[in-house]
This record gives sequence, structure tokens and C-alpha cells, in this order.
Amino acid sequence: MKAIVYDKAGLPIDDPRALYEMELPRPEPQARDLLVRIEAIAVNPVDSKLRLGVQPNGPRVLGWDAVGTVEAVGEAVELFKVGDKVWYAGDITRQGSYAEYGLVDERIAGHCPKSLKTADAAALPLTSITAWELLFDRLRIPEGGGHGQSLLVIGASGGVGSILVQLARKLTGLTVIGTASRPESRKWVTDLGAHLVIDHSQPLQPQLTAGGIHQVDHVISLTHTESYYAQIVELLKPQGQLALIDDPATLDAMPLKRKSISLHWEFMFTRSMYRAADMVEQHKLLDRVAALLDEGVLKTTVGEHFGDITVDNLRRAHAVLESSKAVGKIVLARS
Repeated sequence: MKAIVYDKAGLPIDDPRALYEMELPRPEPQARDLLVRIEAIAVNPVDSKLRLGVQPNGPRVLGWDAVGTVEAVGEAVELFKVGDKVWYAGDITRQGSYAEYGLVDERIAGHCPKSLKTADAAALPLTSITAWELLFDRLRIPEGGGHGQSLLVIGASGGVGSILVQLARKLTGLTVIGTASRPESRKWVTDLGAHLVIDHSQPLQPQLTAGGIHQVDHVISLTHTESYYAQIVELLKPQGQLALIDDPATLDAMPLKRKSISLHWEFMFTRSMYRAADMVEQHKLLDRVAALLDEGVLKTTVGEHFGDITVDNLRRAHAVLESSKAVGKIVLARS
């Protein structure tokens, strides 16, 4: 099968070896695996982080968001059958989705929403799992709960923020505040349902105060947490909650003590990496998100469609990711 790979970490995206095409054997499903013919993918910051920072042992296929059709199943598969259309975010310990075929454990795959084009669906698996786990598993906000409480989302116009704002607005009673710094990204977050949008390139407190909010109950920081950390601690109410997904160079927890602020990490690959007993929760989650999309409660978070799944188009996508100017998700689909 054709696959797009890298084999040397740290190369700039315009280097010919940063991403290149090669032939790899088509994988064979084992036990609870699905063999999926991949039809659409999305790119995520983790793709670029790995390419730049993790030296692979041989050619590595990046990419974990995928939509496709099941072509074969392992002997223990129970949740899917050949011919099913599926979507998934995969397992970071396995080869990714920049390829014609991929393997995924059925417990972390879902039935693809019927109402979306494949490219529009491909924007959502990884970010939906991340956002859902942040909101409902890490912060333990109950569905239908959160009335009278506020949530500040730092970096709300990116992939995770774009679905997180929708989930919080549609499935909870939280007052949702998002941050975005450019006119187009501010409009994007407003259109997704945020009650208030503030500019993270400016001090946060005066903007919140102007919006009638003096402190917040919960903060989800999706990017540059170390840059906002001191402000976050001040903005959070006593006994508030901070959750994050990025990789601060350092994070001193001591400033949280005075207010008894709790700290929560989210890494959506944890369940698959450690073969957690509740892996199947990601299957259930993706099926639930698909139903919400088909019901019109949620909408796709595609920012740009970059065309066919080619080396050149993936290079362009990585370049945009690395510029930190992407709004929503970048998707690609087979023509």
C-alpha cells in the first residue's frame, strides 16, 4: 500500500525527507482489529510534534484521525462488520492514517455519522475524544449540569476548542468563555456558541470584568499554558479546576495550593497506550458524538479542506499547523 512517512526527526517541513511517499505492506488485522480502507484524514498538532521531536525506528506513518470502510476484521471483533463506515483517532503506539489502509482496535473506533461527508467527519474524532474527556471525565461536569458556573477555554478556535465550546454550550449549563486573538478566529468561536470571546493576546482579567465575570470556576488551557499560568491562577475561584493538554516546559503546582485548585491532565491516547479496562468508552463516546452530529446538535469543525491525501498537501497542512494560525481543523480526502 502507499503510505506517507518520515524517518528522521527534526527536519523542516520543506525538506524532502520531512514527509515522503513509500510502499509498505498492507497490515493484517489481529484479534479485535479492524482493517480500514482510509478515505479521509485530518492533521493535528501531535502529527507535527512527533515529526519534529520523536526519532522513529524506521519509516513511521503519522496521522490518527481517519474515516474509512472496514475491509476485514480480526477473529475477536464484535462491534463492527465488513462494509461498515467507521471513524477513529487511533493509537499513538501504532502506525497512523497517512496511508491507504490502517488498523484500529474496535474499542476505540465508532460508527461514522451518516449526515456528514467523509472529510467533514474526519475533522472530529481526536478532538471530540479529547474535548469530551476533558469536560466530562477530567473535570467531571455532568451532562445537563454546570448551571451558575463558568468555563474559560484558552485557545478556543483550534481543533479541540472548536468542539469543546460546542459540547459545553449544548450539553451543559456552563457559561462558556473562549479566547481568540484575530477577528476571524473570534467570529469562529462566537459562531460555535461561546457566550463571551476575549483576546488572549491582551490581559484576560480586564476583559472578563468588562463582560461581567470576575472569576471563573473552570479553566481548560489548550495551548501555551505556561504563558497564561499566573493569570489562570488569579482568575480561578477558590476550589476551582484547571485542565490542560499541552506540554509546558515546567509547571509549578505550588501556586495552586492557596486556592485548593485541582489540576487535571488529558491525553486521549492514554486508554489505548495502556490497554485500559475501559477502552471501549471511546467507542461509545464516538458513537454518541456521531448521533449528536446526525441530530444537528453539533456541527463539523472543518476550517480548511486541503484536497487529496498527497505529500504536497500534507506538507502544506503541517506548515499551517506550525504557524499556529489554523482555525478549526485541516482535512484531506481521497478523490
